[in-house]
Amino acid sequence: MAHRALLLSISKPSGSTSFDVVHRVRSLLGYKRVGHAGTLDPSASGVLVVLCGAATKWSADFADLEKEYQATIRFGIETTTDDLAGQIVRESPIHDWEAERIRMALAEFEGDIWQVPPIVSAIKVGGERSYRRAWRGETRELSARRVSIYRIQLLGIEKPKIEIQVLCGKGTYIRSLARDLGRRLGWGAALERLTRRAIGPYRLEYALSLERISQMRDELAGQG
Repeated sequence: MAHRALLLSISKPSGSTSFDVVHRVRSLLGYKRVGHAGTLDPSASGVLVVLCGAATKWSADFADLEKEYQATIRFGIETTTDDLAGQIVRESPIHDWEAERIRMALAEFEGDIWQVPPIVSAIKVGGERSYRRAWRGETRELSARRVSIYRIQLLGIEKPKIEIQVLCGKGTYIRSLARDLGRRLGWGAALERLTRRAIGPYRLEYALSLERISQMRDELAGQG
């Protein structure tokens, strides 16, 4: 049976890797070639665009699409991974906690900015993924990169956490944004929770669960 090119907007659950989702789709639908257009951390949830068959050639077309994230940031700590999956390396008191001060600090990160990726990112250093070096205990900081953050909206605030919505361009790390915001305010911070709400026109409210894909497997598996 020949398989058609297939694009799936999937709702990745927290706790599974992007590769887990790709493997599950391959197993369910019988495609030999399956990939994704932009990874999500295992602890993150949200939109993962999965490409099957000839659609795997489209991966580069998604790089420049805007991404929308919803994130919870916890202040008062810094970690080795810039999120709660890492070890705490510093704890700081939170002083002068004011919503307006936080809003002003967030505004400083809108626009084209320089950002240092987390050491556990998939960026290659000397031909090797940075996260592999980090697993070995190497903590060399990565080079700063130019990224674009189009909008940051403060959705909620309750000490020691805030909830934000971020609209950004390619290469932006929300973990790095959390870390840098914490340093800007003098409190330290780490990313607690992250959901990707959209990749371009592919929004979370219309994404399919893996359970739904399993139910639709005959329809999605392609046509001979």
